[in-house]
Amino acid sequence: MSSSEPSPTVVLVHGAWADGSSWRLVIPYLMNKGIPVVAVQNPTTSLAADVEATKLVLDAIKGPVVLVGHSWGGAVIAQAGNDPKVEALVFVAALPPKVGESVGDLVGSHPAPPGLSQIVKAGPGLLKLSAEGWINDVAQDLPEEDARLLAVVQPPLPEATFGDKITEAAWATRPNWFIVSASDRVVSIELQRELAKRLNATTIELKASHLSILSQPQAVADVIIDAVDAVAAAS
Repeated sequence: MSSSEPSPTVVLVHGAWADGSSWRLVIPYLMNKGIPVVAVQNPTTSLAADVEATKLVLDAIKGPVVLVGHSWGGAVIAQAGNDPKVEALVFVAALPPKVGESVGDLVGSHPAPPGLSQIVKAGPGLLKLSAEGWINDVAQDLPEEDARLLAVVQPPLPEATFGDKITEAAWATRPNWFIVSASDRVVSIELQRELAKRLNATTIELKASHLSILSQPQAVADVIIDAVDAVAAAS
């Protein structure tokens, strides 16, 4: 990449029951490399709403983008990543569907990990994760007080989002990276491996919970940096 060309910008898309602060430990590693970075604040009210929030961020960026999604964010970037500025995708313990497929379809294709039993009602048509689920199944490699805090601040998720389907899969036409959480207790590990293979992704496995972005942020950042470097080298 010549000095006249902009550095790829990293756009980070969080998962369900979370917000943009999920990336707070990953971001400094990117910034220390001089990489422009933006974290999307998704409403997590529907796939369409989250895609629109991500597109608003993409619209404000002039140069190439590496789009990163954690968990549910994998579905969001699979759709929003069709923006022509997006040149690579990074999936972190993510759920990227194919065209006409939903996150619910993916989750239902494999035996349920123990964490799924900790999804509880949060109101009419709304779901959340129990505190025990956060402690034992989602963030089991974080201090318990951190897991309890995540349980307190989580926004509810409409149950209907599990049926939202994508209409164009960005991963089919772009290079992909996939970080598998090999100690995941809420998204099937075998499903993650299967999806990484389907995406023909450069695959890295971390011995981490579903929240590798908080328990192993440097390792996650290193993969994102590899994707940025690959985009820059191809420019």
